[in-house]
Amino acid sequence: MNQQQLSQLSDNELLEEFRKIKPSPLIDAFLIGFLIGIIIFGIAVSAWGFTILIPLFLIYLFLKKSTRYESLKKELRERNLR
Repeated sequence: MNQQQLSQLSDNELLEEFRKIKPSPLIDAFLIGFLIGIIIFGIAVSAWGFTILIPLFLIYLFLKKSTRYESLKKELRERNLR
């Protein structure tokens, strides 16, 4: 969801979306570290392919979630809802 789509949401929809994707940094950091460990293991045993691609994609999703959370937070501040 980009900034333009966020500005089209109603206040209640925006608050609901904010509650739905609220990150838990400890769990996210653990999972990203675990996925990096899988990538290192895959490189060590020369298992290129899905052993490396799937964890990279999942790491990307975790990082994208945090940027989406920040844009939601910014929109909430602009509307004085938080």
